[in-house]
Amino acid sequence: MKKRDNIIYIVATGLFSLMLLAGAITYFVQYKMTSEMFTSLGIPTEIIYPLAIAKILGILAIWLMKNRVIKTLAYAGFALDFTFAILAHLNAGDGGAIGPAIPFVLLIISYVLYRKK
Repeated sequence: MKKRDNIIYIVATGLFSLMLLAGAITYFVQYKMTSEMFTSLGIPTEIIYPLAIAKILGILAIWLMKNRVIKTLAYAGFALDFTFAILAHLNAGDGGAIGPAIPFVLLIISYVLYRKK
């Protein structure tokens, strides 16, 4: 991998990770606000804590795991999460689809450059 590609990979993955970590922390710290948002989207609130834990574990897998299968599964899990989040916001018509779309683009950049390694 070229040095330029490696820098882009680190920046995209870092921004993506920070956005997800901030979201996961919000799920724990601002549970009431998060549960209201999930309810307005028609998503059961029982998945808030497991989803936050899965996001943290996925970030750790992307940064720390050497196993390509586990990393690929983490990327796939995030892709599904963002796809469903975008669809939920579009279905609700609340204009919030851009929120998950930004880290989704960063995820795609990170994954494409990861595969180049």
